[in-house]
Amino acid sequence: MITLAGTIQRVQMGPGTWTLTTADGSTYELHANLPEALQQPGLSVRLQGRLRDDVMTLAMVGPVFEITDYEILCS
Repeated sequence: MITLAGTIQRVQMGPGTWTLTTADGSTYELHANLPEALQQPGLSVRLQGRLRDDVMTLAMVGPVFEITDYEILCS
């Protein structure tokens, strides 16, 4: 398990995807079934989960991150 902090963004590539952008500029594509509470562009969050190197996506905007727990820091 790893913990990432950053800002939720919506990328309009193909059908669209949700991402997390960290303070150092890294972008992670958030795995399918993102909780509705996190579906807000600009939301500051701390996420716990794991990188999924066994998953490919249409958007391919960064490593795929599967969330197991989250904390909303501010909106």
